[in-house]
Amino acid sequence: MTNERPRQLSTAEERRETVLRTAIGAFAARGYWGTTTSEVAKAAGISQAYVFRLFPSKEKLFTAVVEYCFVQVRVSLERAAADAKGSSPEVVLGAMGEAYARLITDNDLMLIQLHAQAAAVSEPAVRDAVRQGYARLVEYVRGASGGTEAQVQDFFARGMLCHLIVSMGAEEVDAPWTRTLTAGIRHY
Repeated sequence: MTNERPRQLSTAEERRETVLRTAIGAFAARGYWGTTTSEVAKAAGISQAYVFRLFPSKEKLFTAVVEYCFVQVRVSLERAAADAKGSSPEVVLGAMGEAYARLITDNDLMLIQLHAQAAAVSEPAVRDAVRQGYARLVEYVRGASGGTEAQVQDFFARGMLCHLIVSMGAEEVDAPWTRTLTAGIRHY
């Protein structure tokens, strides 16, 4: 008699999650056009046919990755809003901005956002995923913060500026133009 427990097989949903997490790294490194589903399958330790069973096309896989990343951003913003040290729009938006600055230290998440924006220019399904993701985030930020249209717009504009600053390593360059771009913006 042995005390070994029977091996539990992964469910399709668990495999889907594994493929998504693996695809984030692959797409972050090489972008939408430079990443193949066979690379994702190999990194996830499954067959390409199984990837296609979970995600019928590379486009569906990438848009699922984009949606997953938007969910991660939303969760981070929700936590920040809940933990804010006040309820004024400025305080809530400040807390959410701080949380976002911490979140994009995860280069993969930031790179997925940048690659998705680039792919959205010519890929309608990616464009739709980016639009839907931002639509949900803008409405969440508006509702959670109670901010004005201008405050919410500034919040997202600063987020885009954060992407630019981090992606080009502006904090590593001491010059008037980088001081202008980075003034009042903190990164981790």
